Amino acid sequence: MSKIQSIVAEIETVLNKIEAQTIADTAKLLTEGKRIFAVGEGRSGFMAKSFAMRMMHLGAVSYAVGETITPSMAEGDILVAVSGSGTTKNVVWVAEKARELGCTVIGVTTEKQSPLGSCATRVVHIPAATKYRKEGEAASIQPLGSLFDQCVHLVLDAICLEFAEIRNVSNSGALSRHSNVE
Repeated sequence: MSKIQSIVAEIETVLNKIEAQTIADTAKLLTEGKRIFAVGEGRSGFMAKSFAMRMMHLGAVSYAVGETITPSMAEGDILVAVSGSGTTKNVVWVAEKARELGCTVIGVTTEKQSPLGSCATRVVHIPAATKYRKEGEAASIQPLGSLFDQCVHLVLDAICLEFAEIRNVSNSGALSRHSNVE
């Protein structure tokens, strides 16, 4: 088996454990928010930022936490917080602050009972390997949290696809919001 086939097999094993209803319910919840914010650190932060960007393409008002143009959060907003371990200090702090402000928090993590999972209004559980390789995690040949980040990207893309269907946003509609100065 090639390295690519091994990686794809790992991803498939994890994604097959995620229920379609989780994707649908999360997308519906996102349609109910005023604005969508996304946060994560490291590679998980890149997954969060790519999600915020795609949501903007789909017509949502979305931001990546920590950028210079990100406004303050307020009641009725939604935060999507990504942390494999669910213990990343900055991500947990932002999630706790968002809850204090009256925001809905969607925690994307491997650990439902983590500080992030406990703080979240809704948890999108990604049963993948993290950098800590704790007992019960999915096996992975990949370093650190690669499997988690890959699966997060695909799960968030599936949520975007469901969101687009709910909002009736076509590819041409998304394209009309895509950058045209590149």
